[in-house]
Amino acid sequence: MTKVNVSLSPEAQARVEEFVDGVDEQLSSSDATADVVQGVLARIHGDGDVYERWQAGESVSLAERIRLDTYHPRHVHTKGEVWAEKDEAQFQRSKPLRWLWLGFDASPLAANDAVALPFRQMLADHLFAEAGDDLKLFRGIRFPYGHNIEMGDRTVVHENVLLDDRGALDIGASVSVADGAAIHTHSHDVVDQSDVSIYRTVVDDDVRIASGAMVGAGSRVGENAMIGAKAIVHGDVPAHHVAVGTPAESIKVKPGWEPVAADLGPLPDNRGARRIEYDLPPDLDTVDEFERDLQTPVEVGSD
Repeated sequence: MTKVNVSLSPEAQARVEEFVDGVDEQLSSSDATADVVQGVLARIHGDGDVYERWQAGESVSLAERIRLDTYHPRHVHTKGEVWAEKDEAQFQRSKPLRWLWLGFDASPLAANDAVALPFRQMLADHLFAEAGDDLKLFRGIRFPYGHNIEMGDRTVVHENVLLDDRGALDIGASVSVADGAAIHTHSHDVVDQSDVSIYRTVVDDDVRIASGAMVGAGSRVGENAMIGAKAIVHGDVPAHHVAVGTPAESIKVKPGWEPVAADLGPLPDNRGARRIEYDLPPDLDTVDEFERDLQTPVEVGSD
């Protein structure tokens, strides 16, 4: 795939840089991040005048006030908020930044890559555990937290990708994740859906993950490996291998890397070594959303 350089006019580029740098400066200030997010989202969604009137103590309509409430992270519930194993302190720091990411993606600005790519790079610098340089993060990327993601330089994540960081997600440098792919870090027990295991999932440098592929929790994709379209990976893909199918198997080594590559075949399963243990408070007030009867008709393991 051959690409060419494209650029905005100097005047338009200067406006983009002023906008992104301005938000970056606000997020880096001593102002409460959630309050900053409310103001930014109100302005990019066309409610700047309403926001300014409300800030000045003037009256606004009920519908306008509800819109302003929705721009503020304190007044919304987001995916992952109810998950008990999360680090609550980290979540409270990252929630406003993730809400800004979602709110920006819902705005018309998100379709303009000249604005959206530098904006998401700036946000990733604030939100991710580690964000490399020259990232290209496209529209519709979903993640529950953001603070458990590490990502290396020059990595590209295309549209509508799930980066599940309920556990820990390490993505290397110069990785390409195509449209509709999913990388998971948690799994549920087959019988008791409320029994959740979290893992560290690793994608090494120079990996390519094709459209619609899924990397299961605790898996590792080795350096320079490729995952074929719609493949489902449960295990470790050796470096330089091409893995396809459901469940995925290594079917060939990239040409030229044969002398240093492992044997082909089923993927070795080392997911247990990447499981992350956690403890829940004994007095935790839990919610059983399904209210299923989980009693088996016979004792498991009996004759």
